[in-house]
Amino acid sequence: MLLNLFTGQNEGLLFGVFGVIIVLFLIVDLGVFHKKHQKVSQKEALQQSIFWVLVSVGYGTLIYFYGEGSGATLEFFSAYITEKALSIDNIFVILLILRYFNVKEEYYHNILFWGILGAIVFRAVFIFVGALLIAEFHWILYVFGVFLVYSGIKLFSEEDDMELEPEKNPLLKAAKKVLPMSTSDKDGKFWIREKGKLLFTPLFLVIILIESTDLIFAVDSIPAAFAITQNEFVIYTSNIFAVMGLRAMFFLLANVLDKFYLLQKGLSVVLIFIGAKMLAEIFDIHVPIYLSFGIIIGALVLAIVLSLMFPKDETPEEIIEEKLPAEE
Repeated sequence: MLLNLFTGQNEGLLFGVFGVIIVLFLIVDLGVFHKKHQKVSQKEALQQSIFWVLVSVGYGTLIYFYGEGSGATLEFFSAYITEKALSIDNIFVILLILRYFNVKEEYYHNILFWGILGAIVFRAVFIFVGALLIAEFHWILYVFGVFLVYSGIKLFSEEDDMELEPEKNPLLKAAKKVLPMSTSDKDGKFWIREKGKLLFTPLFLVIILIESTDLIFAVDSIPAAFAITQNEFVIYTSNIFAVMGLRAMFFLLANVLDKFYLLQKGLSVVLIFIGAKMLAEIFDIHVPIYLSFGIIIGALVLAIVLSLMFPKDETPEEIIEEKLPAEE
């Protein structure tokens, strides 16, 4: 079922290339480039972002030559771009979490590395379960469609300001009750041993919170991917390539997210369109993948361009904060 798009030697090639890319760069990233805790510069973040975009484009090209041509490739890029756009909100929440817990910037990379590793595993589970359910109950696709339209409308009407309340997270509350905790981050470690006793640091709680929020965002992104294509291989690979570039995008956009304030509106339009496209199939109306791809790209690009053309007015509080000297 997982490889219903590919046959023969091609499936082994594409699986092999995908596996090698992910495993190799996870090992190189943590074992070579970031052995020590260090702050990631804007230049490094830009280089990594460009790298992952190029790798994703290269992989989509492989699907074109070794899959079923342009249709499968456009499905891959449509799912990839949608996941990338949905990750913007995820980045904002991650930034709020890190600031809420006063995490030092040199620890950001390590935390996001393990957060992404968890996302790779959980996304696989979500997609596998979703594929099983759709194979057994095809009408679930229409439930996904309704959910995406609802999510898009809700996102469009939401205010930009987002409040973070970690103390209400059930996983976090359970972890605090069950796990023996240390009050110090102990040089970026997630757990330590003191007097023979295993203690978990506050950074471990940050990982739990980031993983749980990623699961929440997956509730939107996975149905959106299934609305674009029902091929599990395309969904998973596009999802993971988008997630792999999430960390670099975090460091690149962390300080400029407010400039793209209309991106949320553009993303809501994308969700509504994808959901409506899926529901239209009830009436035997099929939207070509070329048109879908164009609408997804167009909505997001228009939102970015309008955000830059009509910058958001700063509130008096924001202006005052910018003029205040930075804390030592």
